[in-house]
Amino acid sequence: MKSYQNIINERVHNYYWEDDINCATTVLKTLAEICEVDLNPQVIDSAIGMHGAGKFGAQCGLVEGSLMFIGIFGRKLEYKNEDIANYCYNFANGFQDSFGSIVCKDLRSQGFNSDDPPHICEEITKKAIEFTYNYVNRMKEN
Repeated sequence: MKSYQNIINERVHNYYWEDDINCATTVLKTLAEICEVDLNPQVIDSAIGMHGAGKFGAQCGLVEGSLMFIGIFGRKLEYKNEDIANYCYNFANGFQDSFGSIVCKDLRSQGFNSDDPPHICEEITKKAIEFTYNYVNRMKEN
């Protein structure tokens, strides 16, 4: 059986380079696979513009996809809405502490330019998914 780090590395690379999907969708699909959660196709559709608000540079899609997954996972664990919201708050706080920001334009300091190489956020995506995976595993313990 593959370790979750190997799955993360493979999925992120394939979702970016073969499927050309954004960071939020990559987070959702990868976490869903690792955590054995079924995603409704509408959830995937809702993440289409969540890569810094459609490249606006606002809240990072890595955070947005993770927050969406925390909501889905929290519901699977039968947590109350207030508890899920608290998990989201604590996640955002921890993400900011670990990565320096939750804002795309801060995390991607070079911004969005037409001459950027494709999938410039591949490495931070892998780290963010691992961070989120560890976070949701701690949710199961509470």
